[in-house]
Amino acid sequence: QVQLVESGGGLVQARGSLRLSCAASGLTFSRYTMGWFRQAPGKERELIARIRSSGTTTYYIDSVKGRFTISRDNAKNTVYLQMDTLEPEDTAVYYCAATTFSDARSWNSYDYWGQGTQVTVSS
Repeated sequence: QVQLVESGGGLVQARGSLRLSCAASGLTFSRYTMGWFRQAPGKERELIARIRSSGTTTYYIDSVKGRFTISRDNAKNTVYLQMDTLEPEDTAVYYCAATTFSDARSWNSYDYWGQGTQVTVSS
């Protein structure tokens, strides 16, 4: 079956960095657009970054542009999220997800989800 497994979360001080990884199995990874979502307590799950199957096109929400970088290695079936200059407002559970739609933004357009990894940024 399909599995997406995130890793790399943790506790970091403001202005620090973390790199999240999401290892995929059970699907033809190179055919899927991959997204990173986050959900803070009391808030809706939001798409923060997305990368198309070929890796040539990316999308970011405004609040992370210039600080976060999404990338993928199709040979390793892995998608990454490099997070720099982290802020307390970035504290959330981060999820990776896979979809066959190239430009999907809504969480319900994604077919497969990881279990999530907690990112906590202290001030």
